[in-house]
Amino acid sequence: MDNGFSIHERVFERGEMDPAAEALARADVVRTKAGARHVLSVPIVRALAADPRLIRLAAEYVGAEPVPFRATLFDKSPASNWLVVWHQDTALPLKTRVDDPAWTSWSTKAGVLYAHAPAWALEAVVALTLSLDDSTATNGPLRVLPNTHLKGVLTDDQIQALSRHVVPADCVAAAGGVVAMRPLTVHASSKSIDDQPRRVLHIEYAAAVNLGSGIELAVG
Repeated sequence: MDNGFSIHERVFERGEMDPAAEALARADVVRTKAGARHVLSVPIVRALAADPRLIRLAAEYVGAEPVPFRATLFDKSPASNWLVVWHQDTALPLKTRVDDPAWTSWSTKAGVLYAHAPAWALEAVVALTLSLDDSTATNGPLRVLPNTHLKGVLTDDQIQALSRHVVPADCVAAAGGVVAMRPLTVHASSKSIDDQPRRVLHIEYAAAVNLGSGIELAVG
């Protein structure tokens, strides 16, 4: 993942994604316009996150025994179309609050404690985005600015400057494909301009739940 992201086609067979999408549609989760947070407790998501194919892929980036700690369903469709501006994923879910100035902007989302993490913690995390539908150039795919993960935690102004000068890459993958991405890679997602839905499972893995110095990721 030298550029901060990589695309892996056919990690799963296309036919494996339909039952997963159907199970998620029936799952008792709190939905927002964009999808649903904290879906790792859903049995099908938990099974996918622990699947050896994803574990092997995550291990290439965070070490031999990656731990899935968070999963988010993103569900983009004509009925719920949305965009995300250029940003980094800097907030991590934590089990308890810590008295460490490197962890900032504490908040609670869906009952889970969050803080903006220092670069060293984010560098021990990888996100694997599993396509439940075909992700195409026209249905609002993930877009990234290559190599921006090497610049540490950036300010909003720095991100906007990079977005004007770095050539973006569209991360498209057929159903069953996976996009691996470092949290510090600057990324965005535009609105869909066609009728094809784009449902993805964004599963995050860490080298360990215990990050040291009393800092422990919340799992869920």
